[in-house]
Amino acid sequence: MRMRKKKHLLERLEAVTDVLYISDCDDRNFNTAILQKDYIDLDAWFEKKQPLYLEIGCGKGKFAVEYAKSHPEINLLAVEKTPNVLVSACEAAQAENLPNLRFLKGGAEYLERHLHPNSVSRIFLNFSCPFPKNSYASHRLTHVGFLEIYKRLMTPEAEIHQKTDNMHFFEFSIEQFTQAGFCLQNVSLDLHNSGFEGNIMTEYEKRFTDLGQPIYRLEAVLPQK
Repeated sequence: MRMRKKKHLLERLEAVTDVLYISDCDDRNFNTAILQKDYIDLDAWFEKKQPLYLEIGCGKGKFAVEYAKSHPEINLLAVEKTPNVLVSACEAAQAENLPNLRFLKGGAEYLERHLHPNSVSRIFLNFSCPFPKNSYASHRLTHVGFLEIYKRLMTPEAEIHQKTDNMHFFEFSIEQFTQAGFCLQNVSLDLHNSGFEGNIMTEYEKRFTDLGQPIYRLEAVLPQK
């Protein structure tokens, strides 16, 4: 089902431009689009120069806002390509006046156009769309094609943190991380009964947890040379 466009969406997006960067590349072929660099000046945009974290697919921003509030020592760039939900995330961040939280409207495949190599210290993949049909596997944010993009953006000691409620997607992700050369740590098949501390729940996570569904979580790191 297609999401209904929010009323006054353009006006609301215009009102949050202090926290939102809109990727306006016309090239639909990301392989050529990323060659036309349009790097975001993060030092000018964020109040402090701090380690950069990414959340890819931030939805309405519950996780991003709570994480930025809890961790003022990092800068968080939350990425979302659907303006209908992104505008709500930006408005929530504005209301909290968080100097370490900013947003990028665009797809993950275009990240290299806007971010320098080896600049990201952590990536969050929270409840990404599992794209259940095998024919859409390349669209999954843990597909090896995306993982190779992340690898080029990550610092040597960076981590990817994934959470999902979908067991089959989790198994697929483990295979893809392994294929891309990542090592896995802190793997949980039932996060909320694992004793893990410091978890921040997303909108989807609360919904699935309330239904009694287990939450799967892992951390992926690159082997040190």
